[in-house]
Amino acid sequence: MAVQFKDYYETLGVSRDADAGAIRKAYRDLARKYHPDVSKEPDAAARFSEINEAYEVLKDDEKRKRYDQFGHGFQGGQEFRPPPGFEGFSFGGPGGSGGGSGFSDFFEMLFGAAGGREGGAGFQDMFGGGRGHQARPRKGGDAEAEIELSLEQLLAGGKTEFSLRDAQGKTRTLSVGIPPGTTQGTRIRLGGQGSPGAGGGPAGDLLLRIRVAEHPRFALEGTDLRETLDVTPWEAALGAKVEVKTLDGAVDLKIPPGTPSERVFRLRGLGLRRTADQRGDLLVKLRIVVPPEPTDDERRLFEELAEKSSFRPRGS
Repeated sequence: MAVQFKDYYETLGVSRDADAGAIRKAYRDLARKYHPDVSKEPDAAARFSEINEAYEVLKDDEKRKRYDQFGHGFQGGQEFRPPPGFEGFSFGGPGGSGGGSGFSDFFEMLFGAAGGREGGAGFQDMFGGGRGHQARPRKGGDAEAEIELSLEQLLAGGKTEFSLRDAQGKTRTLSVGIPPGTTQGTRIRLGGQGSPGAGGGPAGDLLLRIRVAEHPRFALEGTDLRETLDVTPWEAALGAKVEVKTLDGAVDLKIPPGTPSERVFRLRGLGLRRTADQRGDLLVKLRIVVPPEPTDDERRLFEELAEKSSFRPRGS
């Protein structure tokens, strides 16, 4: 009987001198792509069967040696007829008496109907099945997504809605609770919102990574906020009470006389939430600024100050 020759190396996309590791990796990559429970390819079932058959031969040293003995000089699809006396030969071995394997006529011509699935084709067990096996329930994979939130949203907490587009291009709207302590880079796990399971298994989880939107006034450090406050030379020198804007509204900051530029004031409890009952701080850095275009009177006063002041910031 003549059958069509099957090039198992071509099926797995490996060279004839590929080692066991390369063959196993190629098989797993292809099995993930064409497993009928997860693949959308129209010929997924047929391709998956071909991939399993090729791996069944090439993963086994004895089967591979026997295949190579007759495979040189043939191309896929060519008529193949083994030498007399080799039809229906079986290696036997563990699991070798399982009856019809479901493999192709070419496979059974070389190895016999009992030559397949010794102990199972390893990666099929990961997917929970293959030809002739009922798929076992398998949890779907976890997915990741990133959403952007404002400082105001983080402070308010509660639930917020966001839209997510899946791999099939479908958009769905989800709601997520913003727990205390959420800040830049925080990950929030949404159970059952990841990739669908296979064989009736549960869906995976969705890991949401938080990106904090840039704010025009505040910089974020963990749950603390930083802000720069501009003051005049006379406010810094004489002391003053100035208004500071926070996420909670405006508050007054008392500047002691003689405050230098770059001094940082810590306003406790005006940052983001650390816990349900505690918040981070607001760090206010003073920056002394001068009039960019002083009036004649301002210039005269500055000149008078320069003449009369004994202050020497760089020493005598």
